[in-house]
This record gives sequence, structure tokens and C-alpha cells, in this order.
Amino acid sequence: MSNTLGIIFSNIHERDIKELTSIRTLASVPFGGRYRLIDFVLSNMINSGITNIGIITKYNYQSLMDHLQSGKSWDLSRKNGGLTILPPFNNEKSRTVYSSRLEAIKNVESFIRHNPSDYILMADCDIVCNFDYAPVIAEHERRGAEITLIYRKHKVTASQLAHKRLFLDIDEDSKVKGLRNVSEGDEANVYTDFMLINSSLLLYILDHCDEWGVKSFSRDIISKCVDYRTYAYKLDGYYATISSLADYYKHSMELLDPEVINELFYKGGQYIYTKVRDSAPTRIMSGAVVKNSLIPDGCIIKGKVENSIIFRDCVIEEGVTITNSIIMQDSIIEKGSTLNCVIMDKGAHVLPGRLLSGHSTRPYYIEKDVVI
Repeated sequence: MSNTLGIIFSNIHERDIKELTSIRTLASVPFGGRYRLIDFVLSNMINSGITNIGIITKYNYQSLMDHLQSGKSWDLSRKNGGLTILPPFNNEKSRTVYSSRLEAIKNVESFIRHNPSDYILMADCDIVCNFDYAPVIAEHERRGAEITLIYRKHKVTASQLAHKRLFLDIDEDSKVKGLRNVSEGDEANVYTDFMLINSSLLLYILDHCDEWGVKSFSRDIISKCVDYRTYAYKLDGYYATISSLADYYKHSMELLDPEVINELFYKGGQYIYTKVRDSAPTRIMSGAVVKNSLIPDGCIIKGKVENSIIFRDCVIEEGVTITNSIIMQDSIIEKGSTLNCVIMDKGAHVLPGRLLSGHSTRPYYIEKDVVI
């Protein structure tokens, strides 16, 4: 869609999983053995024909830059359009790091103005799904909408209430009438933080936000959506929100279901792309046992791995038992250790004979490069 500019917020909601984002931005959190969270929203845009994309950063984005590089793995290394990393200070008037979504957009106003597009698709990185935006854009045009909010209909969880998700009030014609107050367990239209907005309207808001006292997208724009031609579009299929470490663990474990794998990574021929690495194939040595696990390239497995996700270039030595765990890239687990319900960050090292266990609602987390 040459008439649509993609804007991705790399850090919104990262405070919700501070264990994984203390050293990296939310967008570069590893997920599913070889991917990062940004791969899903970025691949969705590419698969929808959006090839001009800006990624707003804040801090801790070195690993994100290393992952994305020129954007070649997503076919975004282009002379026109392509991928642009937008630093937190991208406005000559800005002297402080932005603290809200609206301030982040104001900081990249010049990027938006110099990329003439009819529409702007804004998205966060905490949603894991395989979704085609092209029908959203087509429906937006057909209705003559100014704003289209993408939502998911399901029962409200305690996590969504705790993290102040927005719940839309929608009429039979999918027009958004406002926001609703809901309780846990209610069937509601949960806003996904995916928004399609007319470029002219967004720039008009940016031009007048100081004059109007507009400081928040949620409070001052979405909650007053009746002032604009605002419609909603329903997101169907597999969908996961990463709002806590427990959510991260739960939705990672869902990837061990083949139906989820097919729905998320291969839906309708729309693939999820990631940085290409030329690693050697994984070696599962004689005597090793691997059951119902997700293991990419570069690993050496000599022990037992069951119901777990192992990332690239990990070493699992003899006598090791790993169950219901997530072991990130370049980690080493030495002889005789047992891990259950563990999230082990990159480059961590478990010495021989250790016994580490958590619970699915509170997994045991090992920080990056830590030796235990």
C-alpha cells in the first residue's frame, strides 16, 4: 500500500515486562526460538503491502538496530521508502525523552510530513498475531473514515484491566461511539493499539495539540472519537498480548501447539520474517531425548528436553533435564542440572548439578549473562 505509512512504537508497554526490557527495548524481546516481538508487526505490514515504515525508539535500542540492520530480511532495504529507525530526539524543539504516545509522534512529525501518504498505520510491538492490514485500509477508504481502530472481541482478563486496556463501544455499523467501562469476565471489544488514521487529520491534531491542551492519544483523542468519523475493524485468528512475564511464558508455551504454529507463522501464505543467520543445523546427540519442543538451528542437545523452547546456539549437556522452559540464545546448561518452568535469558550459564524451578504463573527468571 504505497498510500500508507507504517509507524511502529518499539517501547510502549515495556514497563509491563521489565524483567525482559531492562536491557533491551520491547520490540527486540526474543520470542519463539528465533524471532523478536517486532518481527510480527513488521511482517504483517510487509505482507499487507506497506513498505515505508518508521520505528520510533526511546532507549536500549542497540539490540533492535542490530536485529533490523538495513531491513533486508524484510525486503525493506530500498532506495525509496523502506525502513527508518527514528531516534527519541528527532525534533529540534525536543529537549527531553518523550513520555507518551502523542509526544513520541510529535518528535517524528518531520518524518511524517516528508513521507506523503494518505494514511498512517500506528502499531505497538506487544501484540503477537498474523494479520492482514490491507482489508482494513480498503474498508477505511470505503467508509470515508478518519480513524479506524482495530479490536479483538473476547472476555476481559484481570491483566487487561490492570494494564488499562481500552474497551470500545461499537454500534451495528462498526462505528465507534466511545469507550466502555467493563469488569473482569465481561465480553468486550478490546482495542489492540493498532490504529489507521488519515495523515491530514493526524497532522492537524499535531498542529493544534498544544492549543487544545491535547496530551494523550487515549484520553484526548480515542476517548473523544465521536468528534471524528471513527470506525472499528475486528481482528480474528490467533492473537496474544504480552503484558507481563507470565503472559510471555504462557503465550510462548502456546507455540508448542501445531495449530497455533500454523495459524501464527503460515496463515494464508503470509509468513513471519526475521533476521537471517547462517548457523549450523542443530545436533541432537546419541542418548538425548527431545519431546514436544521447539528448537531452531545451532544448538547441541545431549540431555533431555521436553515441552520447551530452545533458542539458537544453546548447549544442553549430558544428564540435563529441561521441562516447560524457555532457554534463550547462547545459553549453556551443564551436566546434571534440572530446570522446570524457567525463562533463561541470552548468554546465561547454569553450572553442573543445579535444580531450578518456577511455576507457570510465576516462572523462574535468569537474567542475561548470569552464571548460576
